[in-house]
Amino acid sequence: MAGNSFGEIFKVTTFGESHGPAIGCVIDGVPPGLELETADIQADLDRRRPGQSTVTTQRSENDAVEILSGTFAGLTTGTPIALLIRNTDQRSHDYSEIKDVFRPGHADYTFFKKFGLRDHRGGGRSSGRETAARVAAGAIAKKLVDRTGIKITAYTLAIGDIKVSSIDLAVIEENIVRAPDLVAAEQMISAINLARNEGDSLGGIIEIRIEGCPAGLGDPVFDKLEACLAHAMLSIGAVKGVEFGAGFAVAGRKGSTNNDEIINLDNQMATRHNYAGGISGGIANGEPIVLRIAVKPTSSIAIKQSTLDLAMNQTDIEIKGRHDPCLCPRIVPVAEAMAALVIADRLLLQETLFRKQP
Repeated sequence: MAGNSFGEIFKVTTFGESHGPAIGCVIDGVPPGLELETADIQADLDRRRPGQSTVTTQRSENDAVEILSGTFAGLTTGTPIALLIRNTDQRSHDYSEIKDVFRPGHADYTFFKKFGLRDHRGGGRSSGRETAARVAAGAIAKKLVDRTGIKITAYTLAIGDIKVSSIDLAVIEENIVRAPDLVAAEQMISAINLARNEGDSLGGIIEIRIEGCPAGLGDPVFDKLEACLAHAMLSIGAVKGVEFGAGFAVAGRKGSTNNDEIINLDNQMATRHNYAGGISGGIANGEPIVLRIAVKPTSSIAIKQSTLDLAMNQTDIEIKGRHDPCLCPRIVPVAEAMAALVIADRLLLQETLFRKQP
């Protein structure tokens, strides 16, 4: 099946299904000599894993990662790295009643039309469970970009109609919705619990900041840096929109307002407001790269909905099982991972293209 690999040099291929024995990935292109232990990967997996708080699904997976290849004595060898995460808490019987019914908002119908069959147990390959493999690969990418001084941070900017009023990066991991505003976080938690009690769900907005990205990284035309990042973010199943810098607000401005004045800041090029979000002409300009993603409400809800079965008969569906009432808290580490995969790949590509020959 096409579409399971991402990246040109730092290339990741994920495998596995939500209710299969395991999920995982193979990463090719990691340079040799990078220090790597399971603990380096596990920290980010723990931020994404199910059952971590009262506002996430209560499926209980430890998401313990195993490094099967590509390291020796705690260092990467330059050969493919295989990572495995075993599934231990599947409840496939929760989905037996809907095996012949298409769930609204899910990929059930489109998978069926493409392949002629579908895995009804939690969505199979289309499940958000697949993103654990991305987070594992992204943790390695983070270690690579960390060496260049680049810092990638994501956080929940809004849930439903509740938005943060301040941004304090130090408190993101101090609340279960991963918001940079503790007051807004409490309001978000209450809203999520209310939606869950009603059998419903909520969507939100996640912001990603890439600090320290050197000016000149990226490419013009088809492989613009924002195009690569947008591709990465939109490959996350629940993401339905991406914007950079001022985003869609630019549509209502004049050029005289939107053209951000260039200034000298400590002998470095900077802009007054960073409306472009750190990317100009597809290439990083040295400012912080700022992008936001729109995360849809979880499609699996307990409220009765109308749908079709395999015989095209109209029927009602009430989805059972364990599901996130809001996906934002667990997508934060996924967004960081996808950003890291892009930046690591672009760094290695740039190094390859401009490496001086002996």
